[in-house]
Amino acid sequence: MTVGGSLEAGLGVQQIALAVHIMAMVVSLGAILLIDWVGLLWLLGRRQIHEPGRVESAAVLLIWGGLGMLLLSGAFISPDLSDIPTRVKLACVLVLMLNGVAIAPVMKRLHEMPASTKFSQLSLGLRARMLMALSISQACWWSAVVIGLLNSAIRRGS
Repeated sequence: MTVGGSLEAGLGVQQIALAVHIMAMVVSLGAILLIDWVGLLWLLGRRQIHEPGRVESAAVLLIWGGLGMLLLSGAFISPDLSDIPTRVKLACVLVLMLNGVAIAPVMKRLHEMPASTKFSQLSLGLRARMLMALSISQACWWSAVVIGLLNSAIRRGS
């Protein structure tokens, strides 16, 4: 957080960093949306329990690599750290990363279950944990995206 507030990047560097930032967001969010979509299909009984985990294991580098690029490129787009929405966006990214770490054991547990396991057969606690992680993920991703777009639009208007 302090790195972004202390860097003075030129306009050309900021523009490149913004392009990298947007691409990293598309890659990470796109991978998350795909995993969540396959998870929803499993929840609806249209996929087996292991399919979301397989997609997640294939996309893990895209997600974490994209998040790393978001953090790195974000430091070069001259964020206004005194701005409350920027702080909310940074908090959302932190919560996203913590949520990703917290859901990993759940995904491992699901992968150990028989392929025919249905969502309704899971314990109430496990179902609640999964739905909570999904809700946190989507709320934080979309909040960060909207705040980033609004901040970018406001900067361009000033």
